[in-house]
Amino acid sequence: MWTTCRNFTALIVLLLSGSAFAAEEPGVTATEIKIGGVFPFSGPASSIGLVGKGLTAYIQSVNDRGGINGRKINYIAYDDAYSPPKAVEQVRKLVESDEVAFMFGQLGTPGLSATAKYLRAKGIPSIAIVSGSSKFTDVSAYPLTTTGLVSYDTEGKIYAKYLAKALPSAKYAILYQNDDLGKDYVNAFRAFLGKDYDRKVATASYEVTEPTVDSQINILRSSGAEALVIAGTPKFAAQAIRQAYLIGWKATVIVNFPSSAVGGTLAPAGLDKSIGVIVGTINKDIGDPTWKDDPAMQAYRAFLDKYLPGVDITNGSYLTGYQQGILLEQILKQCGNDLSRKNILAQAKNLRDFVVPTALPGIKVNTSEAENTIWTQMRLQRWTGTTWEAFGEVLDAKSD
Repeated sequence: MWTTCRNFTALIVLLLSGSAFAAEEPGVTATEIKIGGVFPFSGPASSIGLVGKGLTAYIQSVNDRGGINGRKINYIAYDDAYSPPKAVEQVRKLVESDEVAFMFGQLGTPGLSATAKYLRAKGIPSIAIVSGSSKFTDVSAYPLTTTGLVSYDTEGKIYAKYLAKALPSAKYAILYQNDDLGKDYVNAFRAFLGKDYDRKVATASYEVTEPTVDSQINILRSSGAEALVIAGTPKFAAQAIRQAYLIGWKATVIVNFPSSAVGGTLAPAGLDKSIGVIVGTINKDIGDPTWKDDPAMQAYRAFLDKYLPGVDITNGSYLTGYQQGILLEQILKQCGNDLSRKNILAQAKNLRDFVVPTALPGIKVNTSEAENTIWTQMRLQRWTGTTWEAFGEVLDAKSD
C-alpha cells in the first residue's frame, strides 16, 4: 500500500514538474519545441528566401528521423518580402501569438535590423541569423544573437587582399546595395586600403526598389577600373554581371557570397557571360566533379531528391538552408533536455571545431561568449562556365 502511494505521489510530482517546465519555457513541451523564422519568400530578394525552403525541408527530415531528444521541431517560417515593417509584424506574431522558444535563421539585414531591439527586449535568442552585417558581430550590442554568414567585413577584406595581390596597380570599382549589407564591403576596402582608398576605388550604389543597375555599371566602367566587386543581392548581381559583359567591360568580377548561387545569380546573368566570376565560399559545390563521390554531397543529393524534388540543385541557397539545419540540429542535441532560452543561447555559443560535412575541408565552426560568428573562413572559387573551381587556401580576415 505504501509503495503504491509513493509511486502515485512520484507520478503527480512528475506531471506537475512537466507542466511547470512547459509553462516556464515558452514554445517547449514534452514532445515539441516551437522555433520561428522570417524569410523574403517574395519580393526583390526572393531568390535568397530559398534558404528558408532548404532549412524547413531539413527540419522535416529531422522530424522524420524522430526529432531530437524525443521532441519534434515545429518550425514556423513567415514571409517578410524583404520589408522591414513586414519583418517587425511577422516577428511580433511569432513571439506573441505563436510563442516560439527562439528565433533561428531569420534572413535579411534590413529586417534583422528592424527587429533586433524588440527581440532583445523580449529576451528571445536569435540564432544563426542569415546576415553578414558586421554590426551583428558586436557581442555587447547583440548579446542574444549569433550570425550564420561570414561577416561582410571579413569577406570584403578577403577580396581586397586578393585584388591587392592580383591587380596591385589597378583601380577597383564597387557596386553596392545602399544598406548595411553593401556598405560593409565598401568599408572593408576602405579599412584595408587606408590612404590609397580614394585613389584606387570608384563606387556606385543602388536601392532595392530600382528596376536595374545598368546605368551604375556604365558609370563604373568609365572610371577605368580593372576589377568590379558586386556587393548586393542576387537579382542585382545578375544584372551587373550581364551588363558588364554586354558593354564589353573586361574586368575581374567578384560577387559577394549572398549572390553566389548558380541558379539564383549566374544563370539569370548567363552562364557563359559569368565565366571568370570569383566569389568566396564556405561550401563544396554540388556541380564540382571534385565532390561527385563525396559522401556528404551524395547525402545532400539524396536529401534534395526526397524533400525538395525538382528544384534547381545548383542553387546554393538550398545548400545554405541545409547547412543551417545541420547547425540547428547540433545546437539542440547539445542542449539535451534543458531547452531554456539561456541554455539554447549558451549552446549556440559553444560550438567547438564542429564540422558541417558539406563545408570545404579545413573550414570548422567555433563559437564562444566572445565570438558569435558561426563562419569565419572562406576559400575563393572561379566560375568556369560549367562549375565553380576553387583556388588558393582557406582564408580569414587575418590571412596574409
